Amino acid sequence: MPDQPYALLFDMDGVLIDNTPEQARAFQLLFRDLGLTTNARKLLERLNGMPATNILKTVFTTPVPKKKLEEYAAQREFLYRTLSWNKRRELAGLTPFLQAARAAGFRIGLGTGSGSDTISYIIDHLDLRRYFDVVVGKDDVQRGKPHQDTFAETARQLGVPPERCVVFEDAILGEQSAYKAGIRVIGVSTNLRPEQFQAPLTVIRDFTKITPEQVLALLAQHPETPRPSKELSKRKYMKL
Repeated sequence: MPDQPYALLFDMDGVLIDNTPEQARAFQLLFRDLGLTTNARKLLERLNGMPATNILKTVFTTPVPKKKLEEYAAQREFLYRTLSWNKRRELAGLTPFLQAARAAGFRIGLGTGSGSDTISYIIDHLDLRRYFDVVVGKDDVQRGKPHQDTFAETARQLGVPPERCVVFEDAILGEQSAYKAGIRVIGVSTNLRPEQFQAPLTVIRDFTKITPEQVLALLAQHPETPRPSKELSKRKYMKL
C-alpha cells in the first residue's frame, strides 16, 4: 500500500501576499473615522488571521451589534481594496515553490479567515487558484482562527491526516490554530519577527530559499506538534 501524500496548507494574507501594511492602514483609517486610537499595526501583529468582524470586536470596551460590526468590516474592506489595488503581488518565489510542491506530489490547500470575495480578489488576480486542491474560507467553518476549524477542515478536505501536513503562517493566532489542529508550522516573517512565533519548524522571509525536500526534512526532524499556548490564543480587548 503506497504512503499517504503530504500536504502544504497556506494562510493567505501575509503568506501568499505581503499585504499587511495595506491591511493595517485600512484599519487605521476606519479607527480614525470611529474616533478610536488603537494602533492598527500592533493590533494585527497580535490578532492577524481572524475575520475582520472578530478583530473589530476586540477594540470596543462595550458590545457592538453584529450588524454594525459587519458594516465596519465592509468599510474596512473597501478602504483596503482602494489602498491595495495596484499592489497585489505574490510573495517572492511563491509560484515556483507551488509548482515544485505539485511536482513532488504534495497536496496543497488554502485556509484563511477571509470570505470568498476577498479570496478571489487575491488568488484569482494573481492566478494562483489552479495550484490549490482545496480553498477554505470563513464561510466554510463555524469558528475562525485561533480555533482549529480552518486548518482542520482544509486537511480533512485534502484527505491528509494532520501529522502529514504543515501550515505556512505569518500570524500568532494562525500558528495557534494549526497547533490545535495537530499540524506543525513554518513561519513567514512578513508580519512578525522570527522570535515572536511560538515553535515553528523554521521561519522564512519568502519562498526563494525553501524547497519541498527541505519541508520533508523539517517534518522528519521535528515529528511532534507543539502544544498550543493558552496565553497566545487569547483575543481579549486590545488597548493599544
